[in-house]
Amino acid sequence: MNEAIEFSFFSRNEISELIPLAHQLNPKLSEKELEAFLSQMFEFSNYYCFGLMLNKKLIALSSGWMTVRFYSGKQLEVDNVIVDQENQSNGYGKILFQHIENWAKEQGCNSVELNTYLENRRSHKFYHQNGFSILGFHFCKFLK
Repeated sequence: MNEAIEFSFFSRNEISELIPLAHQLNPKLSEKELEAFLSQMFEFSNYYCFGLMLNKKLIALSSGWMTVRFYSGKQLEVDNVIVDQENQSNGYGKILFQHIENWAKEQGCNSVELNTYLENRRSHKFYHQNGFSILGFHFCKFLK
């Protein structure tokens, strides 16, 4: 099979294209809620949305924020990593991250950082295999 793989960026005007994959990651949220969250994310000037297209179809998605931390300097904090369920375990996540990491280097980042849920052991294996290491714990206090 001759596959055309393309790395792309998404903007606020393309939110509707992101909803189906975002819903796979967050099935408890309605499409309207996902659209509202994505719209809020795009309001930040340091927010970026990345996609991987296979034959012009969006099959992987991630987003991130450019930040600066004392321990790492300028970094890209990646979030909302999604590979379409039908395309998982085919190497597309690795391809997506290769593009994201190359872009982050071009932006002068010293690192790429991310969080993943404790229960998502499959993602832990993926991140370890792709050069990520565990630095600490992520704590959250919900205010509502």
